[in-house]
Amino acid sequence: MKEHRYSLGIDIGGTGTEYGVVNEEGKVIYENDVLTTDFADPAELVAFIYNDKEVQSFMDSIIGIGIGAPNGNYFHGAIEFAPNLKWKGIIPLAKMFGDKFGKPSLLTNDANAAAMGEMIFGNARDLKDFVTITLGTGVGSGVVVNGQMVYGHDGFAGEYGHIRVIPNGRKCGCGRYGCLETYTSSTGVVRSIIEMDSDNKAFSALMSLEKPTAKDVFDLADKGDLFAKEIIDFTARTLGSALADYTCFSSPKAYVLFGGIAQHTGNFPSMVKKYMEENMLIIFQNKVEIRVSSLHDVNAAVLGAASLVFSEVR
Repeated sequence: MKEHRYSLGIDIGGTGTEYGVVNEEGKVIYENDVLTTDFADPAELVAFIYNDKEVQSFMDSIIGIGIGAPNGNYFHGAIEFAPNLKWKGIIPLAKMFGDKFGKPSLLTNDANAAAMGEMIFGNARDLKDFVTITLGTGVGSGVVVNGQMVYGHDGFAGEYGHIRVIPNGRKCGCGRYGCLETYTSSTGVVRSIIEMDSDNKAFSALMSLEKPTAKDVFDLADKGDLFAKEIIDFTARTLGSALADYTCFSSPKAYVLFGGIAQHTGNFPSMVKKYMEENMLIIFQNKVEIRVSSLHDVNAAVLGAASLVFSEVR
């Protein structure tokens, strides 16, 4: 009988953390989620996952741990100055998990993990040149060229959410102004409710909500709310224009959009495609696809993080 071999994949986000036990066929055998913000110290999160009884039940068959996290440095195994996490400084997370679990542990950027998940198990299995754009609390990108993840000389390649798209624009958690994620992340969409000027603003149902979310914006746009529709159009235009510029760097075959914004049932991806083509350098026009993650029912970053183990530890 074939011995079962599993990987523990962990996706740490600015708001929530998801983790799961994954087999070599990409099936998530067990999955759970917690709020990252509930843990004042990363060691508390490590201990919480370790003490999960379901995770413990697979421990003898888990061959390693893969972690995706904001500003996760693949070379150093550490989170380094992540602006969307309340944990500050350099956090040697791979070592912390490795020491606690007694298993080989690897860490990469959360968007890189999502890209690996798409390439091995998802909507990029037929691609060797693509970029995954994660639209969550922040914006990340995982760049794949000729089937290989691009890390750069120091492990930080792919921080596209912090390319500045509007001079002296919105203040970002990184300390600079005008970064892409301040406009096209879920938190950026919420900021647009307050910061955008519109003749329709006063009449929008958004203004009656105490704590509106990005999902509220998209849901109300589906119902015809004009201000909500303006926000989505602005978000798509900003992202599409940025992707047109980014194409000049790696000439991808496709951008794979991941996250609740991309996977909403509306026409956001086609709007991004429209604005991307309008701003595209002529030699790249009509050559780049916009795809949406096919892993919306599971967590692409969890699968991607788990795939680190299968591809490297094994």
